[in-house]
Amino acid sequence: MANYFSNLSATSTQSRFLSNKDKDSQISSTTVVTTTTASFSGATPPPARVPSKHFSTTLSDEQKGSAVREKSPAASSSGLPTTLSVHPLRSTWVFWFRQQRAPGNKITNYEEGIKKISAFASVESFWSLWTHLHPPSALLPTTDYLLFHQGIRRPVWEDPLNLPGGKWILRLRKGVADRVWEDIVLALVGDQFAGVAPPHEDEWPEICGCTISVRQSEDILSVWNRIDEPKLRERIRDRIRVVLHLPPSTIMEYKSNNDSMADKSSFRNSIIDRTPHS
Repeated sequence: MANYFSNLSATSTQSRFLSNKDKDSQISSTTVVTTTTASFSGATPPPARVPSKHFSTTLSDEQKGSAVREKSPAASSSGLPTTLSVHPLRSTWVFWFRQQRAPGNKITNYEEGIKKISAFASVESFWSLWTHLHPPSALLPTTDYLLFHQGIRRPVWEDPLNLPGGKWILRLRKGVADRVWEDIVLALVGDQFAGVAPPHEDEWPEICGCTISVRQSEDILSVWNRIDEPKLRERIRDRIRVVLHLPPSTIMEYKSNNDSMADKSSFRNSIIDRTPHS
């Protein structure tokens, strides 16, 4: 179970969780082609999606009573049943992407380069969108996927909800980001981070969102939170380790958004955390 993370030197004895020879079996659980192909020219068509084991649109009998019923105009006109079951998420989430400039183009302001893909607020709308997005492995360097709840007006350091917080960082070897990205997205929209912090007065969650940054030699996963406080950071770190099934020796990094603004970088000069996972 070695060679998973890229934030260690070749001589390091720390575990990297998964070797390259295992990546083919991991990628088989990821996503399919996108309707936004024009935005990602040059991306290679990914394999067909295998249903995720982490997230289901099927509720138990006792959960079905809470499902929202929506009228379907298309069904009404065709004589089919006129209602559809919609299973709401706790928050509305928004997918964004950013593809950086090609060589020779003018430098584009980071925020100007961020484009909104779509928002979703139910299990059904999530899967409708997710199954039409390219997985990270099909994106060109340097591209970012960003997922933030709707309280974040723009997925940048300076946003009022992001500014007092920071992000946990995992540096991934090429070829394994698809599975890790799917796991963290499903953990966020599925409320697996509920309880890491007391509720905020404004009712927005402590976890702001997550990003995957596709780079030439590595992929970088980030989980953003609202408050840069040591004990809170530790609880979020431990939850990330659980939902991603990270080995005890995994190295993680943290960087506050104030520090990112000071040195104009999300990933340089981050604080390395080597606390063993008990």
